[in-house]
Amino acid sequence: MVVFPNAKINIGLNIVERRSDGFHNIETIFYPIKGLCDILEIVEAPDQIEPILLTQTGLNLKEPVDHNLCVKAYHLLSSYIKLPHVKIHLHKQIPFGAGLGGGSSDGAHTLLALNSLSSNPLAKEDLLDVTLKLGSDCPFFICNSPCYAEGRGEVLLPIDIKFDGYHILLVNPGLHINTGKAYSLSNPRQSVHKLTQSVKNNIQQWEGIVVNDFEKIVFDLYPEIGSIKAMLYEIGAVYSAMSGSGSTVFGIFKEKPSYDSLFPDYFTFYQKL
Repeated sequence: MVVFPNAKINIGLNIVERRSDGFHNIETIFYPIKGLCDILEIVEAPDQIEPILLTQTGLNLKEPVDHNLCVKAYHLLSSYIKLPHVKIHLHKQIPFGAGLGGGSSDGAHTLLALNSLSSNPLAKEDLLDVTLKLGSDCPFFICNSPCYAEGRGEVLLPIDIKFDGYHILLVNPGLHINTGKAYSLSNPRQSVHKLTQSVKNNIQQWEGIVVNDFEKIVFDLYPEIGSIKAMLYEIGAVYSAMSGSGSTVFGIFKEKPSYDSLFPDYFTFYQKL
């Protein structure tokens, strides 16, 4: 079985309050970017001694195999249902530590694939509960369509938001942002503008209203990330923002942007929406 775990962006992100369990309540809109994906192959291996064997190519994750969310997903799901022994190969293309949800998507898609291989699969509602134990962003990738999210990001409500005919450009400077540190420097507060209402405005009115609370923190630490956002506006973006806790910045354009010479040392991804 081959699946394609895709990236996401956050359209707006309000850090609302600190929780007693150490997490934060947020408000955000998750939007899938299905053109940017990893490649995940899962093959049953009945003669294999170990329950799971993971191999990797593509971007170097620089982490122990047992820290990989695909491996964690297997062990997590196997505590609920019987799973076959498997070989998993992950070809990594989504930059990690980039605010694009690549690791969360890998883990969630592993759960989906393994659940379909099981002789006693979980119902979708039960699978969502399991997925949250893997990570706050993971449940979104089970739904994998535009959603307004609250709580840790697991309280999901489908939202009708479309960018038909627009173009998107993602720019990642290769900086790894520690999400925990970014949250620790945040100043949670109730949002001034209700995000679900703000996005009903024309996209050209989003600047300054549809905001990401992490931007001030991250831009102060890494000014070059703020410079990317400014540059995207300079080349014609109708809206630009950082995704998640960074470091990826995206721009949405009416026409295909000309950017080939602007970010020679950065990861870029372009797609017509």
